Order: sequence, then C-alpha cells, then structure tokens
Amino acid sequence: MRASVIIRSKDEADRLKLTLRSLSRQTEPAEIVVVNDGSTDHTDKVVTEAADSLQLVRLDNAQPLGRSGAANAGAELASGDVLIFLDGDTLAGPDFVSRHLDVHRRVPYVVARGETHHLRCTRFFADPETGSPRPGEEARVAAMSAAELARMRVTLDDIAKRFEFVHDRSQPGIYPGAGPRRLFEIEMDALRNYPDCGVLWAAASGSNQSVDRRAFLDCGGFDKTLTINEHRELALRLCMAGARMVPVDGAFSYHLTHRTGWRDPATDPTWEKIFYDAHPIPEVPLLSILWASFSDPMPFPSTARITSFQELEAAAKRCRSAVGIEGVRKAHLDAISELTSK
Repeated sequence: MRASVIIRSKDEADRLKLTLRSLSRQTEPAEIVVVNDGSTDHTDKVVTEAADSLQLVRLDNAQPLGRSGAANAGAELASGDVLIFLDGDTLAGPDFVSRHLDVHRRVPYVVARGETHHLRCTRFFADPETGSPRPGEEARVAAMSAAELARMRVTLDDIAKRFEFVHDRSQPGIYPGAGPRRLFEIEMDALRNYPDCGVLWAAASGSNQSVDRRAFLDCGGFDKTLTINEHRELALRLCMAGARMVPVDGAFSYHLTHRTGWRDPATDPTWEKIFYDAHPIPEVPLLSILWASFSDPMPFPSTARITSFQELEAAAKRCRSAVGIEGVRKAHLDAISELTSK
C-alpha cells in the first residue's frame, strides 16, 4: 500500500518550501502531488527545487480552481492507494505518512484524521525561514531581539535536523486561541472514545486527513462549490456510504499560522446553505452553535451551548423534525429552554 500526499497551494511559496522539506524527511516515502493553483509568487521555483529530493508530481493551474477543485485535480493525478491531504502552509511530522498508512492497512474504508497543531510564532512572518515580516508587521518584527527572532523562526535545518524543536513549540488546534484548542480536544476525544457516535464526520479536518483513493474518486471527490467545510461534507458522504471516521494518533501536522484572508465558518453563511441544500439534516445548522460555544461572547444564549459531540448528536435528534437552517436552530433553542425550565 502506497500513499500520495495531495498539497493544494496558492501564493504561499515560502511556507510551501518548508512543507515540502518536511515531506522529504518522512520515515516512509510517499508520492507528493503539488497543485500550484494559479500562484503569482515564486511557487514554481520552490516546487522545481523540491523535485530533486521528492517523488513529486506537479500540476500548474493557470486559473485557480479553488480548494476543492485543486484537491480533486491532484487526486486525479495521484497513483497512491491512499490520499493524504495537506495544505501548503502546514508541516508534516516525520511519521506523518507512516502513521496514516498504518491505519489504512489495519482498517479498511476509513476517513482518517491526524493531530492538527499550529505554530503560533509564524504569524508575523512572510517567510518563517528568514523571519521577514508580513505587510503591517514590520515594526513588530523590527522590535524583536536577535534571540527572540531565532526562537520564532522555522528553518530548513530545524525541520531536517531537530524536528523535536518544532514539535515542542507547537500547540493543539489549527489556530491560536482557547476556542480552536478546545474544538481540537473534543474532536479527538470523540474519535478516540466514541467510535459509534453518529456525527463523527463533523470531526473531519481540512488538512492532515486521509482516505482511500478509489473511495474518494467514486464519490466524486470534494464538492467544488464549497470553499469552507468541504472536508466535512466529503466525510459525511463517505460515512453515509459506510466509511468510518477514525483518529490517526501520532500523525502530527503543524500549521504555519497567518490570518490574511482567513474566513470564519461560524460567521460565513455561504457554505452552510450549500451544505444544507445537499444534506438537509439538523447537524449542519447546529455546527455553528457548536463552534460558537467556544467563543466569547457567544452569539446564542449560554444555555444553548453544545460542547461535545455527544451533545451535538443529542441536539440533532431533538431537532430531527425541524425544517430549514433557522428552523433547526430555533428548535434547538426551544428544546433547551424547555429542558432548563423543568
């Protein structure tokens, strides 16, 4: 059994350089498929240079296809039995590929999600290798001492020779903050300890996730109309077809953080309508309440919080007869009000 790592990347050449170095240091080799999705920076140069140390397949899109379209195009090119999706601004731990493959070798037909961490220190940098500042962060970086800058950079040598230094600086969750950390904790808890929970597809990850290539292609891949939560929608379809969501313990990824262009799915309704039109089930509108439950302030009454996947499943059962996105959320609020008044 072989793996193909699918990387979709647009205008993040300096982070992609580090991502590709981390994939060159894997304990088990894999085919690396890089989809350069219409980049206008020096991504071409980075990919060309990395080809010397990797089994690399590349696709250069003159016009961007978007997250889902780029990932689907990469999957079509891949030759591995297992597809592992990884973003172009995310490092892979040394055992990343082998841990994913071990799960697929032991358990057929799964959607496997690894442990997603982030490196908070990189948020100020355009290039984490050199420590050059992002636009708007020039004064902050200039004020750093040489020692502080050295601690915050992530270099090719760090990845190649002392990866434990990178791991020790990382924190759970794909972004900094208590909310992303807590969401990571409940997602991994559900995957590890509640394998029969009916809403585990909602614990899917946009990066550090693997699936059987044939199953991915047979189900049509990612929904190209989705640019947020495409990974959860795919996981739902696969689970409906009989796949299981499982954790990949020890398969660490490390997001090189930045917030430029970040979209918060809790406040962006575009994905929700597309997702709910395709799957009119109460779990979809309740996801925004789950995520909001870890925010401060919470846009819903505090009694409406959903803070575990078991609670999400129970809430969905109570709202099963509700119709429409707002109808589901109202049914949840009404049910909670009735429960708390007793």
